[in-house]
Amino acid sequence: MPVIDTRNGPLEHVLIDGDPDLAPLVFLHGGLGCLAAWGRFPARLAAATGRRALVYSRHGNGGSGPDPLPRTPRYMHEHAHDVLPELLGALGLHRPVLVGHSDGASMALLYASAHPVEAVIGMGPHMYFEEENRVGIENARASYDAGPLARKMAMVHDDPRGVFDRWSGVWLSPAFRSWSLENDLDVTAPVLMIQGDADEYGSLAQVDAVERAVSGPFRRLVPEGCDHYPHLVRPDLVTDTVCDFLAGQAQSVEAAR
Repeated sequence: MPVIDTRNGPLEHVLIDGDPDLAPLVFLHGGLGCLAAWGRFPARLAAATGRRALVYSRHGNGGSGPDPLPRTPRYMHEHAHDVLPELLGALGLHRPVLVGHSDGASMALLYASAHPVEAVIGMGPHMYFEEENRVGIENARASYDAGPLARKMAMVHDDPRGVFDRWSGVWLSPAFRSWSLENDLDVTAPVLMIQGDADEYGSLAQVDAVERAVSGPFRRLVPEGCDHYPHLVRPDLVTDTVCDFLAGQAQSVEAAR
C-alpha cells in the first residue's frame, strides 16, 4: 500500500482517478475503521460521481504508522486541524468533498469549520456524548473480548488491540462525558447527514445537533432498519443519495451565476 510521510509518521493511502476539474472525495473513517474497512464503497462512489478520491488510514489504524500522540478527548480536533490539512496539502487536494463515517464525520465537520470544502457528507456523526455511546461501546468491548470483533479487526489492522483500546478507552473515560462539538463548528458548506434509525452508537438527536450547528444547506437521510454502517448495509441507497445531493448543489451554484 502506498504511504506518505507526515510530521506524525507515515499514512497508508490510495488515490482513485477521476475528473480533475471536480472537487475530490476524501474519505474519513470511523474510530475502528481504516482504509481497508471501507470495502468497495469509496471506489463505487468515486465511479458514480466521476470524482477523484483519497482513502487513507489515520495513525495507529490499518497499516499506517503508530499513533504518536496520547489519545485525549481532543483527538478529533487534533486530526481535523493538524493532520488532515497537512495530508491534503502534500497531495495537492483542495476544496474537497469530505465523506466521513462516525468519528470521521465529526472530523469532517471540524475541518470544514476552518477550511474551504465543497460539501460535507457524514454517516453516523458524533456531536456530543450521550448514553447510547456508552452502551454501544461497552457492547463492542464485550464482542471484542469474546472474539468476533477481534477477529474482524485483525483482518484490516496491524495492531487491532491497540486500535480498540485507544478508541474505547477515551470514549469511556470520565473526561469524555462532557465532550461536545456543538460550540466548535462554523460550517457554511452544504451538509448531508446519513444515520440509520437502528444506529447502535448514537441517537438521531446527533443529526438534529448537526442541523442546529451548521448554517449552509442541510439534508438528512434516515434509512430504516439500518445500523451504524449505512454505506455497507445500504450502499445503493447511500450512493444514489450522495450523487443526487452533489448534483443538486452543483445546479444551485450554476443557477446563482
